[in-house]
Amino acid sequence: MIKSSSMASIAKMLEGKVAIITGGASGIGAATAKLFVQHGAKVIIADVQDELGQFHCKTLGTTNIHYVHCDVTSDSDVKNVVEFAVSKYGKLDIMYNNAGISGDSNRSITTSDNEGFKNVFGVNVYGAFLGAKHAARVMIPAKRGVILFTSSVASLLGGETTHAYAVSKHAVVGLMKNLCVELGEHGIRVNCVCPGGIPTPMLNNALKMNKKETQEVLCKVAVLKGTVLEAEDIAKAAVYLCSDEAKFVSGVNFVLDGGYSITNNSFTSALNALINNNHA
Repeated sequence: MIKSSSMASIAKMLEGKVAIITGGASGIGAATAKLFVQHGAKVIIADVQDELGQFHCKTLGTTNIHYVHCDVTSDSDVKNVVEFAVSKYGKLDIMYNNAGISGDSNRSITTSDNEGFKNVFGVNVYGAFLGAKHAARVMIPAKRGVILFTSSVASLLGGETTHAYAVSKHAVVGLMKNLCVELGEHGIRVNCVCPGGIPTPMLNNALKMNKKETQEVLCKVAVLKGTVLEAEDIAKAAVYLCSDEAKFVSGVNFVLDGGYSITNNSFTSALNALINNNHA
């Protein structure tokens, strides 16, 4: 029989690894930071939400998680958080570029705010670029490492979100693919985790709904019934993609949407509406 201590050791898929998670103070990032620590990683949360980030570190009650203020659109901030990880632990194994914003909810190209578009790109794309750039500078000499991005089903579908958000997530996938080719030569794996709709603070705010209301909408439109996608599910995918269990997985936009992105329910919805109207 395997002793419980041995089981605990086996369960820790990230034992001894050093990880940076941008946008790690809330939503998917916070859930991932917690799970990474549980799997044995030493984690640095990089975010601009100082109080929330520090709160999470204290709540977990371990010395294996730290918070560093980091605006991902600032080259010096991103460079600083990478240098913090290396100076404290001597290496960087995982760079999870998760920070993202949705921007305003305006979907009209003619009335879209120019600065708003730039802001979304600044965080979602330029921020991801900077994270990968500074991580790669450390990982290339080491000949190992994992760079992970948070994309979205918006990288697979059109018409379901704003132009800025959709285009930014397409760009993130493009960046991942290019980096996969370049950095593969150095033993570095690069992937995206691609969530469907999750009732995170970002989506709740975008829809102007509370968590329960958002979840009800997502359940109604879901293809896979009887379960709901949560931030913890994305965290579990991130653990796998960043672990040695995924040692030959690179260049993948790993989709977790219950089949939503492969289905177009427009015809069925229109047909049902027509039938209901005719029977009214």
